[in-house]
Amino acid sequence: MHLIRFFSFGFVFVAVVAGCNQKSVTNPDGKTSLAEARKGHTTKLAKQHKANEPVPDPPAKVFRKVKYESPAGKLAAYVTPDPKGGKKHPAIVWITGGDCNTIGDVWSPAKASNDQSARQYREAGIVMMFPSLRGGNDNPGAQENFYGEVDDVLAAAEYLAKQEYVDASRIYLGGHSTGGTLALLVAEVPNKFRAVFSFGPVEDIKGYGGQFTEAVKTSDAREVELRSPGYWLNSVQCPTFVFEGDQQGNLSSLQAMAKASTSPKVKFYPVKRATHFSILAPVNTLIAQKILADTEKETKLSFTEAELNKPFGG
Repeated sequence: MHLIRFFSFGFVFVAVVAGCNQKSVTNPDGKTSLAEARKGHTTKLAKQHKANEPVPDPPAKVFRKVKYESPAGKLAAYVTPDPKGGKKHPAIVWITGGDCNTIGDVWSPAKASNDQSARQYREAGIVMMFPSLRGGNDNPGAQENFYGEVDDVLAAAEYLAKQEYVDASRIYLGGHSTGGTLALLVAEVPNKFRAVFSFGPVEDIKGYGGQFTEAVKTSDAREVELRSPGYWLNSVQCPTFVFEGDQQGNLSSLQAMAKASTSPKVKFYPVKRATHFSILAPVNTLIAQKILADTEKETKLSFTEAELNKPFGG
């Protein structure tokens, strides 16, 4: 099953790479924003990589297969069809783990202990969008591993906001593993997301040990830092929540970023007795409930340790 194949690559547990605690080449005084650092920079790819895979057809009642316009060209995505009724619904852009540039089966049932489909949102009545990104599937462009993909995610949100059945003021972003790393990077540049939920990101992409970073010359500190969210935490633009299980996964990255961050906009939550995968279904269920209740002009989303730990016996 395609979902198992490319999602399972999210099962990469990284070594401690304390990038956000080291002096930065790109941001030496800690005052440069990620948007400023990216401005005028043309990334130099070590390798041109494309997935060259077709986009599977989803069940028509679950998702529409669409194309959205990004700086890389027209990219494929899955989007919840219009529920009808004339009501505008909250929506979430979700970035999968593993090869997060490529989309596949995100509709088949999965075990609660490893449910990477994020189906909890659509089952709660929240519109979902799974965008593929440059170089993924049979899309134009080449994979840039956490650089140009930031612009693709922003473009996906613009597409979603134009759907008649979507409440453009209540669009959220979430992602898991590599998708969590990308979601955190997007939170660090100007965006219109109401809030961002990042599961199991890394602080420094060197922690992936060469997997998912084939396009990057990792000896080039500037290229690495522009793709590593740990260097830019004080650039976070919207309420951002970072989660990871404390049993296995990228917990060391979460702890290092929590220690380094001084931004009041980003919160870090190690979830007791949860793993990199078992955390997903219960916490996504909780987030979906909170999104449905998040109806005031300004978001007041918050989480407590007790409610996050409860599904795992806390």
